Amino acid sequence: MASATPKEIARELPPLLRVYTDGTVERFLGSPFVPPSLEDPETLVSSKDIVISENPSISARVYLPKLNDRKEKLPILVYFHGGAFCLESAFSVLHQRYLNIIASQANVLVVSVEYRLAPEHPLPAAYEDSWEALKWVTSHSSNDTENSEPWLINRGDFNRFYIGGDTVGANIAHNALLRAGGGSGTLLGGVKIAGAVLAFPLFWGSKPVLEEPVEGHEESSAMQVWRFVYPDAPGGIDNPLINPLAPGAPSLATLGCPKVLIFVAGKDDLRDRGVWYYDAVKESGWQGDVELVRVEGEEHCFQIYHPETENSKSMISRIASFFV
Repeated sequence: MASATPKEIARELPPLLRVYTDGTVERFLGSPFVPPSLEDPETLVSSKDIVISENPSISARVYLPKLNDRKEKLPILVYFHGGAFCLESAFSVLHQRYLNIIASQANVLVVSVEYRLAPEHPLPAAYEDSWEALKWVTSHSSNDTENSEPWLINRGDFNRFYIGGDTVGANIAHNALLRAGGGSGTLLGGVKIAGAVLAFPLFWGSKPVLEEPVEGHEESSAMQVWRFVYPDAPGGIDNPLINPLAPGAPSLATLGCPKVLIFVAGKDDLRDRGVWYYDAVKESGWQGDVELVRVEGEEHCFQIYHPETENSKSMISRIASFFV
């Protein structure tokens, strides 16, 4: 019996994924999917999956901590997961575990957005999906939505409305802040963003900053990822979506919230870029409060992979105290 003809590779992004000429995509990294839970045995947080839009396909997993007061209203966190715009999911075991902890310790209602991934859906799809998800969530403030979610209506406090994410999710949150604050987009119901948590944000550019090495900059993982997920990006790696200080980028003074909390990790290749972003926000004339938390000796997104460590517990506690 003749062996099957090997599929031909069209392009790839080692070690993350490979695209074949027949259009199929093979992903080599990423955590498995898990179902939501009526009551997580460790945190007592309940979760469920919801559909935000059929076309385009946008969904979310919503987390509700256990409440003693049936009338209590909770802060809302809209969360965007990481994964280089091409991996991971709101439904993955890593994010289920992490957001159960966040919802429980912060006593916050979490909406974790499932945006479309590249390369099947190149950027800017993830940005547009995430903005549509934000508008859908805020529409509940006036109950002005067709497919409404009772947890948001009955439990959500839209005067304490936050956004955030890790790595590319933090990048998405940053760009949503600019959209909300700069007049290019309006959230429904007159809702204002109370603050944003940007953990290990993915920003990059054609020139190294601070202590980033000059040698190898063109071949950096951030550069390779951006070229792969947004191959026709105007300006390439200096597109304002990835380089917030690129020519023509919106002013950071227009960030649409009163406070931002940024985390960087000592062993993360994105560390210097996060510090550079923090400095740029401080110098922009923005009227809000920005705080930088440096966690030395840790890797990229350590608190998601190892939430049981002392550094992870400290970081999660700091995030929880942000939602007031």
